[in-house]
Amino acid sequence: MITKKNMSPCPVGLLLQVIGNKWKVLIIRDLLTGTKRFGSLKRSVGCSQKVLTDNLRMLEEDRIITRKVYAEVPPRVEYALSKTGNTLRPVLDAMAAWGEKYRKTLIK
Repeated sequence: MITKKNMSPCPVGLLLQVIGNKWKVLIIRDLLTGTKRFGSLKRSVGCSQKVLTDNLRMLEEDRIITRKVYAEVPPRVEYALSKTGNTLRPVLDAMAAWGEKYRKTLIK
């Protein structure tokens, strides 16, 4: 969890603290299209259950995503981007655009 004590003084460093691994970026990418359940995220992101659980917890602690538990049998849990998480949309859009341009340079 990012706190005032461990927060990077650099804005880019702070962004990397929040989304600094590929799993977090892929989770955010998937949640940009709407609310998802754990199983759907696991299939799409392609990581282990433990890795997904750990990253979801970190994103929730940093207030990038929200977790909603429904009192049903069996239990249902849904994840969505928070208001703050949604502000990452232009960042991921820029990353996707860069990735597309870079891919084209490799294909030539």
